[in-house]
Amino acid sequence: MSSNDQTSEIQHTPRRSSPLLVHAICGVLALAGSMGSLAQSDNQQETEELASLMQRHDGVGRTLEDFFVASMEFSPRLEIAEEQMNIGTARREAANGQLFPQVSASASISDNRQERTGGAPVDYRGERYAVQLRQVLFDWRVFARRGQAYAVENQYEALYHAELAAHLSDVAERYFDVLQAQDALESSRAELDAINNQLAQIERMREMQMVQVTDLYQAQAQASAIEAEQVYLSSELELAREALRSATGLAVGDLYTLQDSTELPRIEGSLEEWVSRARANSHQIQARQYAVEAADERVSERRGNYMPQVSLVLQQQRSDLGFDNTPMARTDTGYVGLDVSIPLFAGGSNRAAVREAISQQNIARNELRQVHLDVSEQTRFAFLRLQAAERQIRAAEALLESRELSARARRRGFELGTVTTVDVLESVRDQFVAERDLQQIRYDYIRLLLNLQRDAGTLSPDDLIDISSRLQPSE
Repeated sequence: MSSNDQTSEIQHTPRRSSPLLVHAICGVLALAGSMGSLAQSDNQQETEELASLMQRHDGVGRTLEDFFVASMEFSPRLEIAEEQMNIGTARREAANGQLFPQVSASASISDNRQERTGGAPVDYRGERYAVQLRQVLFDWRVFARRGQAYAVENQYEALYHAELAAHLSDVAERYFDVLQAQDALESSRAELDAINNQLAQIERMREMQMVQVTDLYQAQAQASAIEAEQVYLSSELELAREALRSATGLAVGDLYTLQDSTELPRIEGSLEEWVSRARANSHQIQARQYAVEAADERVSERRGNYMPQVSLVLQQQRSDLGFDNTPMARTDTGYVGLDVSIPLFAGGSNRAAVREAISQQNIARNELRQVHLDVSEQTRFAFLRLQAAERQIRAAEALLESRELSARARRRGFELGTVTTVDVLESVRDQFVAERDLQQIRYDYIRLLLNLQRDAGTLSPDDLIDISSRLQPSE
């Protein structure tokens, strides 16, 4: 994206994503399908959509949407977070199951031999069948485990959404790292072209004895320096492309780029509004809040060891054996009773378990407090840096414009003999340095905006689709 580039008039229209994606991405993409299209015909849109789908099928990505959609199915970290969420759901269901009736059945068949003093041995077979139903009426430990399981399930869900937001921002940063490295390399090539043009002019003037040989050497040295810089920029571009590929599983094609005329998303709201939003919506804070709830329930569970346990027991038994396996006529016995257990002494283990749970509770509360402080600090820093980036963009645009004017004026002055070669080369260098600085600030602005939304707990695929819709196909 050099200063000589012309802004493309073709604006990217986001496409529908695969129906296999999770968390309502389909609906989001369908909504975004109507965003930001310029004067293109329906046939052109269908052709572009078909070409994009073919590229995605071939494992090549072009748009930001392509990469973050693919990464959601590719990322092992998201898979781990999702499975942890499934573990929380399973634990909650298991805890609920302890409050439902517990039904068990037992059966025994035995061959018995009974010997009596002064009598012949007696051999007989015995059978006993029983069905028992046990229903918890009061067990504080079971009730507390149930509450703890619900809190842990909510904690894992919040952690999943935190991981999803971090993953989306990471993919976006990798994508814009590629664009920034690509633009820096293109700007360096444009600078080399300008230096080579100036070098050709100096060589012609040298033949006419109008400049000194030192001017020629100066231009050649600067051209060589730019060529050496391009080697470094090319390696940085390859590293950035590989980082994007490794995070998404897609090969990097011709990316949609951020043009000079692209309007960047605006920040809305005050600093305090963003901090309040972060405290209310941050997934990290929510996860720690649920961790505190789980710790509270754990303390309650440990204290439940001091309380009685009461269960209703229903049993039906059929047997032809007596208590000591003596033969008898078959009997059917029904039993209804209350099973009450009162703990008296456990050697101090219950007291130790309560102390441990209280310490874990205090740790969880202090971790929540620390996360509150961290999120507030991160949100404030991101907001202030984003505001500074807005001002820096305006200043960098003005600086680039002035340096372009200065470079043209010095080239004209060199032709008239009023400006030296060194002055011209410095002005060209200053112009392209200002161009690359502006590019970097614009990309930094987008990164900071994504980080602010991530820290505030509001970053979603919608935000990335909005940014993707502002990018345009590379020329």
